[in-house]
Amino acid sequence: MGRWRDGHGELVVGEVRVPLEIATSYRARTKGLLGRDAVEGALLLSPASSVHTFRMRFPIDVAYLDRRLRVIAVHTMKPGRLGLPRLRARHVVEAGAGVMEGWGMRVGVEVGVVVR
Repeated sequence: MGRWRDGHGELVVGEVRVPLEIATSYRARTKGLLGRDAVEGALLLSPASSVHTFRMRFPIDVAYLDRRLRVIAVHTMKPGRLGLPRLRARHVVEAGAGVMEGWGMRVGVEVGVVVR
């Protein structure tokens, strides 16, 4: 768990499966969603305990995951914001604002990552 490489896969939230982009290298994590107009599915940043939305073009949902991939916090962030670091967070999932609730992504839920 948590030893992924840059690439693609699926985020599994209960019965919901979401296309997932995986960013584990420094370069991929630094770029994140910058310069994009949207995200298809979700983006996993690992390792990560905080994010920012400077130079982003759209608001996002952010879920902070602990080492067991359990959701410890979910927030919606507008562009130009700095998220506070989460002490227990090891990974961060980003998606378009408002979609995580529909996936059932909330505090206490354990998610899965399937690598393609």
